[in-house]
Amino acid sequence: MIKRYYATANNTITNAFQEGLATRGTGSNSGQSDILETFTIYGQVSSSVSGISKEKARILIKFDIDKVKEDRDNGVVPANANYYLKMYNASHAGTLPRNYDLEVLRISEDWQEGLGLDLDGYQDLTYDIRGSNWIRRSGSTSWSSQGGSTTGDPITGSFLVGNEDLQIDITSMVTNWLSTNYGALIRISSSLEDQDASYYTKKFYGRGTSHYFNKPTLEARWDDSKRDDRGAFYASSSLAPAADNLNTLYLHNYVRGRLTNIPAIGTGNLYVDLYSTLGEAAQTLCLDTPATGGYVSTGIYSCSVCIDTTATTLYDVWRASDAAGSTQYHTGTIDVKSQTAYTYTDTGRYVLSVSNRESEYYQGQTRRIRLYARNKGWTPNIYTTATAVPNSLVFASASYQLYRIVDDRVVIPYDTGSNQATRLSYDVSGNYFDLDTSALEPNYTYGINFSIYDPDTSNYEQQSFTYKFRVVKNEY
Repeated sequence: MIKRYYATANNTITNAFQEGLATRGTGSNSGQSDILETFTIYGQVSSSVSGISKEKARILIKFDIDKVKEDRDNGVVPANANYYLKMYNASHAGTLPRNYDLEVLRISEDWQEGLGLDLDGYQDLTYDIRGSNWIRRSGSTSWSSQGGSTTGDPITGSFLVGNEDLQIDITSMVTNWLSTNYGALIRISSSLEDQDASYYTKKFYGRGTSHYFNKPTLEARWDDSKRDDRGAFYASSSLAPAADNLNTLYLHNYVRGRLTNIPAIGTGNLYVDLYSTLGEAAQTLCLDTPATGGYVSTGIYSCSVCIDTTATTLYDVWRASDAAGSTQYHTGTIDVKSQTAYTYTDTGRYVLSVSNRESEYYQGQTRRIRLYARNKGWTPNIYTTATAVPNSLVFASASYQLYRIVDDRVVIPYDTGSNQATRLSYDVSGNYFDLDTSALEPNYTYGINFSIYDPDTSNYEQQSFTYKFRVVKNEY
């Protein structure tokens, strides 16, 4: 899952010379500019008193951490989510630095954004009333250290060509912001700032930009996928490693249409027995019998079981304790599959669709997208066609990406790395994921691509199917 938070304040502060190269623009403010920049320029002015000049610019930025706290407290974002600072390159006609690092540091004092716009002549001064600059952090209050006071070790991002976007893991910084949030300072690395060399101008879009997806973003990422093996339940086999003989089952407790904790269980444990015939003795499991299930989230419980059986159907009974005769909460049905070895490789080709497709979603909704899949070339007989639709295939490893149709701008890229933020969940009905439309610009059409992991090539293979929909808000 990906959740985005946008900057609430940003500014560029500098000690660069104003036009005429006589006065430094240390009092200038550009808090309302739609561009942010950082640079270091060496040797533009030389004098017998001050020597050869060094000019610097740094970026100040602050995010809505109160909203992050609220989402964490309400369970919208888990405590183990990772947070990334994302800033987007703004093209310009000036000289780009190459082969350099940017440092992101935690600011140690509060500051004001200000009302200035000028990033050329540095003529928009704060006049000791409102806003931050190189010397002052707010109005007439000075920084403890000119150029912005910081604390802690920097987090570094590297740039080779110079026009790359910034994407850097700042989870540790966000953890500190949860108690005290003064934002971040971004600069050319200190080792380069102090060199007798110029690293010119790196520009990013600021929070005031009209380019919706170029705003500075704090992005929370975490793996929210649920892998319910009820539709892909395998009996234990010597063909599979021990870990792959485990099957995870889920129980969703809906009361009047809402997920609700079982009152007698709360966030405690449930116990699960498997039966080949109801009313007879429970089957012996590979681990504990009964299996111990645990709390996942509000109204959702899960357990992992493995069983060596030749039965083709099993019944899972969820109950309050491991004592015989305890309260039973649910009985489900499981179709059991057997592991099979092949003498050939079988790379699948699939036909995909979205079973609950809609043409429009309102911005701010979180909607569940369900993927239906069958093998390409499926050839049913007349009876099958008349009586049934084949069950959806279930993919253990599948991912999605989302892009804007009008310009092919990728808004949510595939995340198949350590975060697995775009991994699809699955259950007995197939694969699915939850889409938060609050991050999407309204009144545009978007497309979703799907990639399925191919074990033969050890790669995710993007499928030809695209799910298209429009996000609307106050559209007439």
